[in-house]
Amino acid sequence: MSEKIQHTRALLFALAVCVVVICAIVLFPGLRVQAQNIEENIVFALHPSASLAFQYGERHFNGQEPSEYDLARAEYFFEQAAARNPNTPYLFHELARIAFLEGDLTRALVLINIQIALHGDSEPNSYYVRGLIEGYMSDYADSAVDYKYFLQFDPEDWAAMNDYAWVLLKANEAQQALSVTQHGVALFPKNPWLLNSYTIALYETGDLLGASKNAVLALAATREVTQAEWLHAYPGNDPQIAAEGVAALQKAAEDNMHMVGLAVATSTVQ
Repeated sequence: MSEKIQHTRALLFALAVCVVVICAIVLFPGLRVQAQNIEENIVFALHPSASLAFQYGERHFNGQEPSEYDLARAEYFFEQAAARNPNTPYLFHELARIAFLEGDLTRALVLINIQIALHGDSEPNSYYVRGLIEGYMSDYADSAVDYKYFLQFDPEDWAAMNDYAWVLLKANEAQQALSVTQHGVALFPKNPWLLNSYTIALYETGDLLGASKNAVLALAATREVTQAEWLHAYPGNDPQIAAEGVAALQKAAEDNMHMVGLAVATSTVQ
């Protein structure tokens, strides 16, 4: 059988499968995701490329699209992209984020170091991700260096400012954390994450009245956070845990307020 006939038959088979997929979507809307996955598999088998694999990986690594989110599938396609073109922009960045979410911090650090070695300052968000990984590994000094470096590229990134303050507080650099969060809150006065961190920084530097006042603002701000806003702040996270994430943020604000309130009451008695 000639190569041309084989190719024609493969195309006809793919077309037939696509027709079945379309019919399944129309008749059974609940099968849309499964049908889309089948279509992706067919298209990728016929046209395997790093760019297409990366596109599919990104599709399934977006927590703001719950029906598309599939961490295992995203990782599979990113690995397919790596096998075909390891220089694909942000490829190892995304693989590092997935390893981080899976709890494999050592692998995540190796992958993000590969990303930075390949692309460096041309893709500065990778310094942010490395700072996050290092922070969770309790390497607060290196984490702070990476956050500070990233902020040179995007000085008004509130999430980076907040995480930078977090590792500074962990490293017992409360005064620096206060400076960072004070600047952040000036730019984003209703941001619940920054308000929480600012409260802790004020508390750690001994400004109990300031911390008390800010704790009230932080708690009010967290109570306004929606699941959609939480997912926007954590775009790679599983959308199914959004409600837990919002609840955790609110509880952190409540705990901060109680902590500060107790400290104020104790200092008043003394």
